[in-house]
Amino acid sequence: MSMRGFELYDATTVQEAVDLLKKNAKRPTKVVGGGSDLVGGVMKDWVQGKGMPIPEVLIDITTIKDLSGVQAASDNITIGATTTLSDIVDSKDVKQRIPLLSDAAASIASPLIRNFGTVGGNLNQRPRCWFFRGEDFNCYKKGGDFCFSVTGDNRYHAIIGGELCYIVHPSDTATALLALNASAKILGASGEKTVAFDKYFTGPRVDVLRENILKPDEFLTHVVIPNPAPGTKMAWTKLKDRQVYDFALVSVAAAFTLDGTKWKDGRIVLGGVSPVPYRAEVVESALKGKDVKSSISSAAALIRTVARPMSMNAYKVDLAQGLIERTVLAALGG
Repeated sequence: MSMRGFELYDATTVQEAVDLLKKNAKRPTKVVGGGSDLVGGVMKDWVQGKGMPIPEVLIDITTIKDLSGVQAASDNITIGATTTLSDIVDSKDVKQRIPLLSDAAASIASPLIRNFGTVGGNLNQRPRCWFFRGEDFNCYKKGGDFCFSVTGDNRYHAIIGGELCYIVHPSDTATALLALNASAKILGASGEKTVAFDKYFTGPRVDVLRENILKPDEFLTHVVIPNPAPGTKMAWTKLKDRQVYDFALVSVAAAFTLDGTKWKDGRIVLGGVSPVPYRAEVVESALKGKDVKSSISSAAALIRTVARPMSMNAYKVDLAQGLIERTVLAALGG
C-alpha cells in the first residue's frame, strides 16, 4: 500500500510557518521536524481514524535556521525544536550543566535516527501502542469507542493514570525535561507563549485525541532549561526490551538538591508508566527532609500506592520501584 500524497511546504521563517498554518487551518495539517515517526511511521502505515485524519499538508520547520541549535546563556540553556538528538548529545554545555538530558537523548533509538530525529519531534511524537498503530483497531485515541489494551495484550501499557486509553508516553527527552523543570516556547496564530512542561502534556482523561496542549495552529519553537541550583544531583536510567525497538519499559529521571545528606528539593519523573511523563510526587514527598540514602528504599516503594496495573503489566510496578531507588542512588554517587 503506497502512502497517500501530501503537500509539503518548507518554511524558512517562523512567521512563514504561522502563515502556512493559518492558510491551511481547515485541512489536516502537521508541522514536521525530522519526520522519522510522522512520515516514516504514522503516514506510511496509514494510521488514521475519525479523530485522526491523515495529514494533507506538511510544514517542514527544519528549514528555519532560528529553530536549530543549543544556546547557553548565563542562567539557562535554550534548545531549538529542530535541533537533532545527536547535537544535544554532542553539546558540551548540555553535558556540563544538565548531563541528565545528554544521557536521556543518548538512550533514544539508534545513532542513525538520532542524527535526524529532532527534540521537537521526540517530545511531540504519537504513542507507540500497537493497537493505536494497527489499522484494524478503531481505538479511543483515533476517535473510536474502545481501548483494545484493556482486554488485549497490555504488557507494555500504562500502570498509572490510564483511563479510557492506556498508552505510555514515548518520549525520553520529555521525561528528562520535566525533571529539569524546563519550559516550552510555543508559537501560533495567536502569538507566542511559554508553558512549563508540568502543564504541557495532556492525558486521556483531559482529551483522549491528543498528548499535549498544542492547538492545530501552534508549534513548539524552543525548549528552555533553567540552570540547576549549584550542587544539584542528577541521573537517568532506562530499561528497555530489545524486542520492541528501544522504547522505555520504564525510565527514571531524577534531579534534586541536598541539605547535608537530606533531600532538600527535587523531582523524580518516570517514563513508560503513564500516558504523560509521570512525576512521582508520592516518592518526592516521602524523601523531603530525610537522609536520602537511608530513606530511598521505603520512599520508592510508595510508587505501589499509585499504580493500577493491568492484566499483564504488574511487572512494571516492580521495575519502577527498583529503578527509582537505583537512579536516586546513582545520582548520589552511591
